[in-house]
Amino acid sequence: MEATPRGARIELNNFSWHHPGRPEPVISGLNLTINPGEKVLLLGTSGAGKSTLLHAIAGVLHDDDGESAGGTITINGQAPAEARGTAGMMQQDPESSIVMATVGNDVAFGPENLRVPREEIWGRVTEALTAVGLNHLPLDHPSSALSGGQKQRLGLAGILSMHPGAMILDEPTANLDPSGVQEVRDSILTAAEATGATLLVVEHRVSIWAPHMDRIIVLGEGGTITHDGAPDTVLTEARQELIDAGVWVPNYVPRAPQNDSDSEHGEALLRAENLSITRAQPTPKQRRARRRTIKRLGDTPAPVPTDLPVLRSGINLTLHAGEHLSVLGPNGAGKSTLALTLAGLLTAPNGTLTATDALRNYDGNHGGNHGGERAHWDVPTWTPAQMLSRIGYVFQEPEYQFIRGTVREELELGPRRLAALTREPLNEDDLAARTNELATRLRLTHLLDANPFTLSGGEKRRLSVASALATAPKILILDEPTFGQDARTWAELVDLIRELLAGGTAIISITHDEDYTAALGGNHITLEATATPGKENA
Repeated sequence: MEATPRGARIELNNFSWHHPGRPEPVISGLNLTINPGEKVLLLGTSGAGKSTLLHAIAGVLHDDDGESAGGTITINGQAPAEARGTAGMMQQDPESSIVMATVGNDVAFGPENLRVPREEIWGRVTEALTAVGLNHLPLDHPSSALSGGQKQRLGLAGILSMHPGAMILDEPTANLDPSGVQEVRDSILTAAEATGATLLVVEHRVSIWAPHMDRIIVLGEGGTITHDGAPDTVLTEARQELIDAGVWVPNYVPRAPQNDSDSEHGEALLRAENLSITRAQPTPKQRRARRRTIKRLGDTPAPVPTDLPVLRSGINLTLHAGEHLSVLGPNGAGKSTLALTLAGLLTAPNGTLTATDALRNYDGNHGGNHGGERAHWDVPTWTPAQMLSRIGYVFQEPEYQFIRGTVREELELGPRRLAALTREPLNEDDLAARTNELATRLRLTHLLDANPFTLSGGEKRRLSVASALATAPKILILDEPTFGQDARTWAELVDLIRELLAGGTAIISITHDEDYTAALGGNHITLEATATPGKENA
C-alpha cells in the first residue's frame, strides 16, 4: 500500500459539543493539535466523549439547531465537512460502516466517490481486503452474511481503500478474536506507515497499541484532557491515577479469576440435543407446517427436521440455573447463530431445543401467571410474552434493541409490553423502582432522559443489558457484553453477573474477552472455524 506521505493536520480550538436534551456538554472547551503523520491513542472512561470527539473530527456530527457545537475543528485548515475524503472513520458499530450489498462493492464505494480512476479502484479493493484478512471471500459475497468481526474488518478495508490523510478508528478490534486483533492492528499500522496518514485510535486494548503510538491523550469528565504525552510517560507516571479513574492500563484486570470448582448449579433449564444451526430460516408456509407437526407431538420432545442448510450440527448441551456458559471461537464460527438459536429466535434445521419444566413453569419474580399459559417444550414456538419472561437477549449491536426516545422509556418497555401481552395490571411504583434500580446499578441515572442513540458505545451496551434484565428473565444471553466498557464499568458488570448467577439466573456469554471469561468461570464451548468462512454470522 505505497503512497506519498500526506498525513492530515487536525486542530481543535475551544471545541464544545452539547447533545440536545442533556444537562451538561459532553465536551467543553477542548484545545488539541495532532500533527501530520502522528499516531495517537485516545483513552478515557465510558462516556468521557471519545466517540463524540472522533465523530466531530470526521465531520459526521450535525448541529441541526445551531446550539450543539462551539469552537472550531479543522483538518488541513478546512472544516471537516469541506475535507471529506481526507479523514476516514471507522465507527464502533460495524454495521454503520457498511453501505453496499457485496464485499467488493462496499470497499469500492469510497474510492468511487473520491473519483479514483476505474482501473485503479479494484486494485485498491483487492489490496485492502488482503490487508484485513478478507481476501479469501469472493467479491460478490453478501455483506449481510458476515459475522460482527468480519464486518469490522470490512469497514476497515473501506477506509484503507480511500488512502485517507487521517484514519479515525473507534474500537477497531473490539469484535475480533485474539488472532484477528494483532492481524488487523498490524494492517492499520502498515497502512499508516506506508501512506504517512495521521492515526487517531480509541481502544480499550491499550497494551497492543501503546508500544506503536507516538502519543497518548486521556479524556476526563466533560471531555477535558487530563493527560497528554508519550505512551511510556503517561502509562507509567499516571498509572494509579488512571486505574482509579477507571481507564484501562496494561497488565491490569479489575477482577480476579473466579474459582468455581466447588460451585453447584441448580436444576436444568434448557437442553440442546444433536442440535444443528443455520442463519437461513423457514418460510411462513414451512413454519406453519412445523407448528402443526409439533402440535401433534404434544408434550413429547422430538426432532422436527427441515431442509434448511446446516452451518453446524451435533451440538449437545444442558444449561442449569446459576450456570455461566461461555461460547468461544473465531469470527465466523457461528457463535451468535448458536446463541440466537438457543434463545428461540432462530429455528434449528435438526435436533431439539427443549425447555425443561423448571423453565416452562417459571413466572419471574413478580408472581402471577407471568408470560401467560405454561410454555411449550419447543422454545421457537413461544409467544412474545413467554419469551420476555424467560429468556433475555443482548445483541452484539446494542442499537438493534432501541425503539424508544429516552433511556427511561427503554428500561420500562419490557415490563410494559409484558403486562399488555398477559393482561396483568402494572404497578407504576414498582416499575419506577425497578427502573431506577437498574439505572443506578449500571451507571445510567444521569442519562434517564437522554436519547439512547446519543449515548457512548459503552453506555449503549449497559442500557441493552439493563433493558434485558427489566423483565427478570431466568436465562440471560449476552453477545460481547464487555464491548466499550472502561475498567470500572467492566468490573461492575462482572459483579452484577456474579450476583445474577448466585440468584439462580443462567448466563450465556458470547465473548472474545478472556479476562471476562476467567472472572466469571463456569463452563465453555468452543466453536472452531467453519469450512466456508464468512458464511454465517458469529
